[in-house]
Amino acid sequence: MKISVVGCGYLGAVHAATLASMGHTVVGIDVDAQKVAHLNKGFAPFHEPGLDELLRDGFATKRLTFSTDFADAADARAHFLCVGTPQSKTSDTADLSYVIAATKSLLPYLARGAAVVGKSTVPVGTVDMLRGILARRPDVLLGWNPEFLRQGTAVKDSLVPDRLVYGVPGGKDSADGACVTAALDAVYEPLISAGIPRLVCNFATAELIKSASNAYLATKLSFINAMAELCDASGADVTELSEAMGLDPRIGNRYLHAGLGFGGGCLPKDIRSFRAQAQALSVPSVDEWMGVVDSINLGQRARAVDVASEMCKGFLSGRTVTVLGAAFKPDTDDIRDSPALDVALQLAAAGAHVTVTDPKAINNAWMRYPQLRFEASTTRALEGAELVLLLTEWDEYRALSPAAVGSLVRRRMVLDARNVLDAGAWRAQGWTVRGLGTGSYGEPSEPISEVKPPVVPVEPLNTRPFIVGSPAKAPSTRR
Repeated sequence: MKISVVGCGYLGAVHAATLASMGHTVVGIDVDAQKVAHLNKGFAPFHEPGLDELLRDGFATKRLTFSTDFADAADARAHFLCVGTPQSKTSDTADLSYVIAATKSLLPYLARGAAVVGKSTVPVGTVDMLRGILARRPDVLLGWNPEFLRQGTAVKDSLVPDRLVYGVPGGKDSADGACVTAALDAVYEPLISAGIPRLVCNFATAELIKSASNAYLATKLSFINAMAELCDASGADVTELSEAMGLDPRIGNRYLHAGLGFGGGCLPKDIRSFRAQAQALSVPSVDEWMGVVDSINLGQRARAVDVASEMCKGFLSGRTVTVLGAAFKPDTDDIRDSPALDVALQLAAAGAHVTVTDPKAINNAWMRYPQLRFEASTTRALEGAELVLLLTEWDEYRALSPAAVGSLVRRRMVLDARNVLDAGAWRAQGWTVRGLGTGSYGEPSEPISEVKPPVVPVEPLNTRPFIVGSPAKAPSTRR
């Protein structure tokens, strides 16, 4: 089957490559010519494990191409809308302009009986809006197939998804929805044959499912972070608390790990959009609930800065600080709403000399925040540090040797804001270790306030060669 995927960002590029791997002929459409050129060389313009290999397989079989011309989508039997729905610049609502533009651009090229299927995360009522755009084409099918990808594991999530959700007109028992269901079954036949669960529902349910799922995950994360604050106040340890809670099968341990909180291009904007939907539908309980979840999450960043200041006895100004991590989570180069960079900016505003390092996100972070100092080499970034903050839990940071790092820094103090280090092993090497919700392990060997600022010279911002490869274009609003 010929399929088009409109929008080739974090969602669309993965979806296109996955569909090609299932045997379909797929054309990815995007208005960003540079992105399309990059993809047509077999390389994603962002970091996503396994995607480059999937792209190259698609090109090798000649089942996958990318284009900026919507005319190349003509004759496709299914068109997937995978464009971004970022938060509006003037409110908490989702910006649907990309979805609307993509649908209008497809109109001249829709074959009779073709299906237009949305995958982007949208508020309730979006399908009704698109129905109006497609009103002059009653011969075209409309469906909604929400995505459940996680950056860093998006390829696996596409090849072996937890479930497939179809939003169809009238819901699962409707004759009107049968044609859309059949079209999507043909697209996902390999997954259905493999036993992947499939749920057919009405449009409103399909529109809500992704937002409701993200709202629940955000609630779980903010809950355990609220418990972390309670643990710090009471002397308890949130890592032991969450482990015990997670053993209850009704609760489970996933998304029950306390730390710096969540960021990225999905969870933060989705819970705010969810809140705006609740306001519009006059459901104050959801509105207030999401407000608390968002507040707790953002509060973790301020708490990390407060703990860093406390570790420096209140003297952040002039201190040499190394931040490990710039991406909002490991295994991606996405810096959208990154908690790590938010904390780094707050530390710099307090007068600290901040150096940020990250395995993949340095280019993106440097272009977005040129006022910060970046270093591609973890070793060089750690040299002379008086305080180290682990803010993105990359495996290579988890595996750091406390003895080796201790030979590089000026003072052995680390704030593990993700609670992933073996505090005992680091303490045994003379480190003062703090976490969020885990208390303090050891005390500084000397009062920080009595130590003069470091002798290590601080170079002008961004003068050292830290950029790996060619600077990438800033992340697009398209997903």
